[in-house]
Amino acid sequence: MTQEELKEFLDTKVEQYNRPDFLSTDPLRIPHRFTKKEDIEISGFLTATIAWGNRKSIINNSERMMELMDNSPFDFIMNHQVADLDKFKGFVHRTFNGEDLAYFIRSLNNIYTNRGGLENTFALKGDVTTLQMSISRFKTTFFELDHLPRTTKHVSDPQKGSAAKRINMFLRWMVRNNSSGVDFGIWNKIKPSQLSCPLDVHTGNVARKLGLIQRKQNDGRALAELDANLRKMDPHDPVKYDFALFGLGVFENF
Repeated sequence: MTQEELKEFLDTKVEQYNRPDFLSTDPLRIPHRFTKKEDIEISGFLTATIAWGNRKSIINNSERMMELMDNSPFDFIMNHQVADLDKFKGFVHRTFNGEDLAYFIRSLNNIYTNRGGLENTFALKGDVTTLQMSISRFKTTFFELDHLPRTTKHVSDPQKGSAAKRINMFLRWMVRNNSSGVDFGIWNKIKPSQLSCPLDVHTGNVARKLGLIQRKQNDGRALAELDANLRKMDPHDPVKYDFALFGLGVFENF
């Protein structure tokens, strides 16, 4: 199909899938439980961190994390005592375990206490001119406290070739506007035009079938290729096509 036909097709699919109806089976339902900005972004970040594997398991374990933080994630992160972290020892989601989660709690406390919060830490500043560079810098900041080496694998680094799917998904949640009632639009230091598409197996397979990606691996280079093509269709909000690509892959076996 032509570029114009492809855009028309994907725009239709965005309208179909960018709807609150799908939240019941999406991990994004977790931050939608909250109204306070910090609760939304913290619950979203932690949920996105474990967003790989079975979706039901992701949702169940994300709900478990919220329960362990007394369903008040920001208050828990800011006011917990060291002994409170013991409750995380039994937590596990695939390779993300209680030790990893305890470090994430400590690091988030540091980010809100000393770094101006999550939004400020991800914001583009100085010589950091792209969001992928910002994600890499975020990882450095996130692990500036003493930590187990194993925990670093749970935050991706685009500068090392990763597509950083889960962080890009989290950023989509925070940055894109709330006009459809799906994403939140609570961050204004990053523009929707700067976002990158969360590239996973589903979006990657559909994108290749549609000629949006030629590269076979779902890595940083494939993401750059996909981003460039999505920006041709909508330079202001390219990541809206995540809904189309993901929906076609998951719900239509395209």
